[in-house]
Amino acid sequence: MVHTEVFDTQLTELIEWRRDFHAHPEITFDVHRTAGLVAERLHEMGVDEIHTGIGKTGVVAVIKGESTTSNKVIGLRADMDALPMQEQTNLPYASKIEGRMHACGHDGHTTMLLGAARYLSETRNFNGTAVLIFQPAEEADGGGLAMVQDGLMTRFGIQSVFALHTFSGLPIGHFSTRPGGIMGSADLFEVQITGKGCHAAFPHEGLDPAIAVAQIIQGFQTIVSRSIETSAQHVVSITQIHMGAADNIIAETAIIRGTVRSLSSKARALSKQRMFDICAGAARMTGAEIHLNYIDDLPVTENDPAQTDFATDAASKLVGPEAVDGNRTPTMGGEDFSFMLEQRPGNFMFIGNGDSAALHNPAFDFNDDALAYGCAYFATIVEQQLSI
Repeated sequence: MVHTEVFDTQLTELIEWRRDFHAHPEITFDVHRTAGLVAERLHEMGVDEIHTGIGKTGVVAVIKGESTTSNKVIGLRADMDALPMQEQTNLPYASKIEGRMHACGHDGHTTMLLGAARYLSETRNFNGTAVLIFQPAEEADGGGLAMVQDGLMTRFGIQSVFALHTFSGLPIGHFSTRPGGIMGSADLFEVQITGKGCHAAFPHEGLDPAIAVAQIIQGFQTIVSRSIETSAQHVVSITQIHMGAADNIIAETAIIRGTVRSLSSKARALSKQRMFDICAGAARMTGAEIHLNYIDDLPVTENDPAQTDFATDAASKLVGPEAVDGNRTPTMGGEDFSFMLEQRPGNFMFIGNGDSAALHNPAFDFNDDALAYGCAYFATIVEQQLSI
């Protein structure tokens, strides 16, 4: 079994790698420097295969075990991209690029998977094949989907897939996950309303889109309370309303924008249909022209129960069962690892970042004390699932 001590002698170098990634953040698919360094280091480690340009800028490495009598193939995924926000940490290795920072721990995820790659390529104490997935554009633009659409699962024969994500407030050396939905679907919507503008002193000469806005907002807020079953975890949030530019003019148009989050695929589909129904009803009642643009963005991050039991057991072997929560409370945040979990059974696991600033906060920094735990977890997953 892998122990965190295995990585202690490599920790200085791993920290250097992580902090270099942190200082040079790249966003969406524009992760050329990061992907290039990942491929370079994988080559130095002597992995069996390196494939670049998967899902535009993703990198995939293949490591075959000492024994290859098994045809089992396991996938391990880390994300590489940063966020378009200004860092406020004042760290010596803070972002060198204005308006970009690693505020979600992807610099740590990439480093942990690289550490596991070196260990697995040196020891090869498993029977089968490990496929290491370095993904771009997790934060936006659907990098996980792009890799899947580029044939990730079929091209490399992946049968199960696992990922880690750092989590603020969870102690260092602790893990948490759950079977079923662990992170919500994340959809976007925009309602475009067109009426007839006029002078505010003569409203009867126009068609006020504000009336339709009010009806749509009230209608949307009844979806959760009156259409979704009470046991479902579901959120409809209106986040933007744009209308008018003067006090004495009734605007011609209005726009409503927001997001829908859910842990239930059934509730997600019903909510979407109700939104179209409400918009159609408001159009009939007010006479306004109303168009709903609904974007199915991220599906529910759905952990396979059997693979979650396996991942929980693997983490427990590493740090002890008292440091592993196998039934954590789910979160409505979205995660595009969900696209990979739609294709293959697997698990999404949280790893403790200690008492740090929250994710997506300008003061956030990945905790280097978690590196050895993440490396060892990835390696344990491979050795346990592909045991000789």
